[in-house]
This record gives sequence, structure tokens and C-alpha cells, in this order.
Amino acid sequence: QVQLVESGGGVVQAGGSLTLICTTSEFGLDYYHFGWFRQVPGKDREGIACMDGYDSGTSYADSVKGRFTISRRATTITLQMTNLKVEDTGIYYCGADYTGPHASHLECPEVDSWGRGTQVTVSS
Repeated sequence: QVQLVESGGGVVQAGGSLTLICTTSEFGLDYYHFGWFRQVPGKDREGIACMDGYDSGTSYADSVKGRFTISRRATTITLQMTNLKVEDTGIYYCGADYTGPHASHLECPEVDSWGRGTQVTVSS
């Protein structure tokens, strides 16, 4: 399984920006479906920004469209977050699933490898 380590979380004021980085043990991630997931107390972990490594297709939750951008380079998966809102507060996890040399039909992966998460707090 690919190893994933998140970094970049912190406290930011509403309207501000933050960049999260997921460092992986796999170069390129061409045969992986991966993404960023957010969990808040009392709710299920939600896929908010995902990318298919095979065709670089992306998918975003409605709540973050136009504000968040997922990208990858070498061994990193980056989530650029702008115009942050209080409701963006949560623990952000990087997740990935090995899919082989073909595109996935899912918006976000059925994750079989998780990072430990990084806390993002947006203050009003």
C-alpha cells in the first residue's frame, strides 16, 4: 500500500488561504485514484477534491468548487484552499486507491490507504 503523510494544516481566518500537502511513497501516482477528504464531528468522512491519476480527471464537492484545487507533482498531492469559510473546519485526510492502468468511474476513490490527517481550523 502507498504511504501517505499530510502536512500544512493550521488556523486561518475566514476568507484566507491555506495549502495542504500529502507526501506519498509512490512517484507519479499514474495508476492511483486519490483525493482529499474532510471529516467533522458527527459526520462521515467526505471526499471534497479527488483526482484520477490515469487521466488527471478531477472531481470536487459542491461546497468547495471554485475555491479548492487539487494537483499532483512527483510524490506530492496538493490541495490549495482559498476563500476559506468557517464550515471548512475539520480534519483533512489524504486517501488513495490503486486502480491500475485505467480510469476510475468514481468521483472519489474507495480508499485503501489513508494518511493520519491534518487539522484545519477557520475562525470567524
